[in-house]
Amino acid sequence: MFGIGFGELVVIAFLAVLVFGPDKLPELAQQAGRFLRQLRRFATNARDELRAELGPEYADLELTDLDPRAIVRKHIAEAMAELDELEDVIREDPADVVHHEPLAEGELPPFDVDAT
Repeated sequence: MFGIGFGELVVIAFLAVLVFGPDKLPELAQQAGRFLRQLRRFATNARDELRAELGPEYADLELTDLDPRAIVRKHIAEAMAELDELEDVIREDPADVVHHEPLAEGELPPFDVDAT
């Protein structure tokens, strides 16, 4: 949990008893629990509002899907899968691969207005 081992957790609990005293510790634990429940409720409400605003096509949206690292990871995985499929096609029938001749001296490459 958060990179904290059992030994560190025992030290933190011991320090909490020393600083706050054994009589206030249960009250502080209740306050921390309430705070975590409110934080969880806030995150759930934010997710639900975002889903409602985006519409039904995003009904399965999770807040972790908005993490930029997860988005990049997803796109890289999709690109790698496409490369694997292309390699499989090439292995099965190398004749399916399109080979382009090099351009002649002074020849311009094809230009696609819609692509630019």
